[in-house]
Amino acid sequence: MSVKQLPEKWLYVAAVLLLFPALLINLGLMTFIDDEAIRSLVALEMKLSGNYIAPTLHGEFYYNKPPLYNWFLLLFFNAFGQISEFTARLPTLFCLLGYAATVYYYFRKHLDARTAFLNAFFLITCGRILFWDSLLGLIDIGFSWITFTLFMVIFHEFERGNWRKLFLLSYLLTAAGFMMKGLPAVVFQGTTLLVWFVLKGQFRRLFSVWHFAGGALFIAVVGAYYLAYHQYNSLENVFTTLFSESSKRTVVQFGWWKTVLHFFTFPFEMVYHFLPWSLMMLYCLRKDLLQRLREHPLMLFNAVAFLANILIYWTSPEVYPRYLLMLTPLLFSIFLYLHPLHEAARSWQYKTIQVFLLSVCIGITGLSFLPLFLERTQGIPYLALKVLPLTLALGLLTYWMFRQPARRLLLTILVLLVFRIGFNWFVLPDRHAEDFGTRCRSTTIEAGKLFPERPMYVYKNIDMQPTTSFYLTNARGKIIPIVQEMADSSALYIIHPGETPGVTYHKVGEFLVRHGKRTYDVGQLPYPNTPDDK
Repeated sequence: MSVKQLPEKWLYVAAVLLLFPALLINLGLMTFIDDEAIRSLVALEMKLSGNYIAPTLHGEFYYNKPPLYNWFLLLFFNAFGQISEFTARLPTLFCLLGYAATVYYYFRKHLDARTAFLNAFFLITCGRILFWDSLLGLIDIGFSWITFTLFMVIFHEFERGNWRKLFLLSYLLTAAGFMMKGLPAVVFQGTTLLVWFVLKGQFRRLFSVWHFAGGALFIAVVGAYYLAYHQYNSLENVFTTLFSESSKRTVVQFGWWKTVLHFFTFPFEMVYHFLPWSLMMLYCLRKDLLQRLREHPLMLFNAVAFLANILIYWTSPEVYPRYLLMLTPLLFSIFLYLHPLHEAARSWQYKTIQVFLLSVCIGITGLSFLPLFLERTQGIPYLALKVLPLTLALGLLTYWMFRQPARRLLLTILVLLVFRIGFNWFVLPDRHAEDFGTRCRSTTIEAGKLFPERPMYVYKNIDMQPTTSFYLTNARGKIIPIVQEMADSSALYIIHPGETPGVTYHKVGEFLVRHGKRTYDVGQLPYPNTPDDK
């Protein structure tokens, strides 16, 4: 059956079904990166201490992020009965699918179902998410889901003139965002409200009773948490740390030269990270762009919200693409809105994008044979049984792309999802085998299981990298505090010989640390009354 005969709804069904193997295969294989380890370690220490209000690392108060995402992690840890890379990354997928469903829900109100579906899957299959952020247990996709919903609430309730619902819901979402990531949630809401209300001539509404009620709701939610937090720790360092976390990547820290350089390179970096769909930025190169956006209220709002909020990051020298994930559906929707206009006119932008998408799919299909011939992939189980159907599927989809240009965007989504399955099968195991972090993880877990009945401490403020700390704590099942003196003769101590010269101890174990490729010792005091190492 040709794709022309195949009802398009089955391509949608195929995209949904492919999501599960694409997102789940080998999800828990790779060792944590540091940011993942911090989120999981904070949640783990909450579980071990029984204190779910005041986050800690190594038993010391942790101020960088409020605890909402850690609570979310704990739900998955408890539901699955294990604390692992897989269960720490499942919340990311839950948030991603929820985010995509929310994108579909809101855009279906204003656009046809096909366009809303494409926008949701553009989000999932852009390079940054499909091959990076969806593989990691990070906070950003969940935070972006909340922030995007905040944008949509502002637009839709503004259009209805429902000021009570607009302010109460938007401030409730801002409170949730604050409890997840801190001050950026307030900045996103404040910027969007101010710019949109001024542009629409409703500035006076910002002084309405419902706006103040929304602000009061935000204070009540956040204040209730910090009132409970104050029972465990002073608030003195909390807000100064949250502010510094939000401002440390700006011109304040990096100076004007790096800021100016970043201003010119930033657009090109972001286009690269969100390929292939970011190339559709070319559609915006048209004289009547502003007129076209004004013809569609949602598209105008998306453009305004995107530009108002992107400026914060455009002028901040150290920005990771994951900080922008809440803005991508706004931009992708504009591309999809302009796509039929360029398609009908057969513009040079349309032709360029079509050639690019075809080239990407042809390239992916050509590369799909490589695992059969690469020495590094020969140890993968059932290699041929994985490569051949994968290549067949990619070849068939690419062939259909030539036969059906009108379905090319949807077919590209399918190609990318199939490619991600191949990535899971062939690239991730190879990375796992070659990654120094894999050795660090195994040696750290072994060290954490040494003499489990004895207390363990970190000796002095050595560079305890978060990944190391997580695997040690998880293997031991106990919080590992930091101490300045080796006073307990029955205890084990984590020691970095290079940072603690002249310290006398009896070495009972060691483990590798990723950054710097160093070796840390597990030692004990060399006293006669030290328990037998055996």
